Amino acid sequence: MAEIDPRDNQAWFYSFAAAMVPFTAFCYGHQRGVTVRVIEKLAKTPGGIYGLFVLPFVTLAMEKSIYDTVQSWQGIDPTVIPEDRGGFPSGGGNLPSFSLVPVNKSRSVTNMHQNN
Repeated sequence: MAEIDPRDNQAWFYSFAAAMVPFTAFCYGHQRGVTVRVIEKLAKTPGGIYGLFVLPFVTLAMEKSIYDTVQSWQGIDPTVIPEDRGGFPSGGGNLPSFSLVPVNKSRSVTNMHQNN
């Protein structure tokens, strides 16, 4: 794999950690009853119970934001679809980037290939 992708072997850990931090916070909050309070509060808003239909889209946007931010931090443009991939489920490149940081040019995969 090193001849194809010169990044260090620990690159996967950043994505894993970035996904686990909010997941762990969610599990802790769920254990403390936050989930029930959020659903009850949503049900009592002017949108009523229909406000719960928005919840999956909000959580998916949060997940994509975390994924895109970590990819950008690692120097991978989340809007680029590699030639050897595509289609479901890896079609996130077709969507706009929700990254909170710009693509890190100093760590980009293209720069690493040029330096080797």
